[in-house]
Amino acid sequence: MPVPRVKRNLACCLILIVSLVGSSVALSQPPSLQQSFDLQIPWHPIPVVIGGKKLLLYELHLTNFAPIDLTLKRIEILDSVGVVLCDLRDSELKGIVGRIDHSVGATEKLLIPPGGRALAYLSVPLGMSGANAIRLTHRIEYQAPGHSERASVQGGAFTVSVEQPVSIGPPLHGGPWVAVYDTSWERGHRRVPYAVEGSVHIPGRFAIDWIKVDKNGKYFDGDGSIIRDWYGYGAEVLAVADSVVAATRDGIPESATLSKNPASIKLEDASGNYVALDLGAGHYAFYEHLKPGSIRVKPNDHVRRGSVIGLLGYTGESTGPHLHFHISDNNSPLNAEGLPYQLEQFTILGSYPSIETFGKSQPWSPAPAGLDARPRGEFPAPLTVAEFAD
Repeated sequence: MPVPRVKRNLACCLILIVSLVGSSVALSQPPSLQQSFDLQIPWHPIPVVIGGKKLLLYELHLTNFAPIDLTLKRIEILDSVGVVLCDLRDSELKGIVGRIDHSVGATEKLLIPPGGRALAYLSVPLGMSGANAIRLTHRIEYQAPGHSERASVQGGAFTVSVEQPVSIGPPLHGGPWVAVYDTSWERGHRRVPYAVEGSVHIPGRFAIDWIKVDKNGKYFDGDGSIIRDWYGYGAEVLAVADSVVAATRDGIPESATLSKNPASIKLEDASGNYVALDLGAGHYAFYEHLKPGSIRVKPNDHVRRGSVIGLLGYTGESTGPHLHFHISDNNSPLNAEGLPYQLEQFTILGSYPSIETFGKSQPWSPAPAGLDARPRGEFPAPLTVAEFAD
């Protein structure tokens, strides 16, 4: 018996609807789950102004939990509405990634093996005005072996701290003093994690090595082999705030020449002779590599800002006389997180274009016209040549 045209059309419509629904369901299926990266931010950053720019400096820890190698291809940092604040890929991505299991200059550090960990040393720009209370997250693109397409994962979200960096006075008199550091150095203070008491920290995240130079860029007389010929050697080291002495260490000997300094220093002696000041509110200022017998304070002493607490020296793990200065959140040279701070005032005389220029004792470049040469409430930019009030 023939099927009526109406019924036949109705059946076709039903088949079409079922087909479309089935296609829609198939298209809306989420991608298959797969193991990839765990994203963690162990230390939540505090905004700091460096060279006139407000920045967040922190580390993203990426651990590969997949049973296969994964290659990092891209890192994006996004705000709470999806605006990309930072987009890192190719050579720029390679430049900010560190691997504990790789030597300096390694070429394959973006290929993370199963169980491997990489640290992305991030510097994220923020607006100079407005509230800091924004929420950031990270989107990672990666590629698996044998796959032409990339996959992605998102995580490591945190709310930017509204805390302000602690304000301090100068750690030294006069100048010119060079702020020797750079966040891009593979083995610089910024990129050396320590796990000495059951957890990993970066105490030198905001450390500066202060070295005195002359107007021609030299930092010693002669060939520099004798430490007393260095211009900064024996300079008075100053308390940066009214504070309480938290710890001191003296008695580590000092070599008279660079060549006689031990090639290998025990980890517990790396800071040399040092003073730690309790600035309050969980902030500790560390002054390291001080001259033997020069420390003028003892634990629990109350010191006034600007008072002399010791002399610049050449003890511990050091390539030449300088003052290593940093602020951290614990009374320990290594088991602590480095914290940002701001100098209330200093004068910018100029800067070095590169660490190679500084290393060759070549002249530094004067500050350009139009630069605010007397910033207030800033952290010095890398290789700044600064002068402090006497």
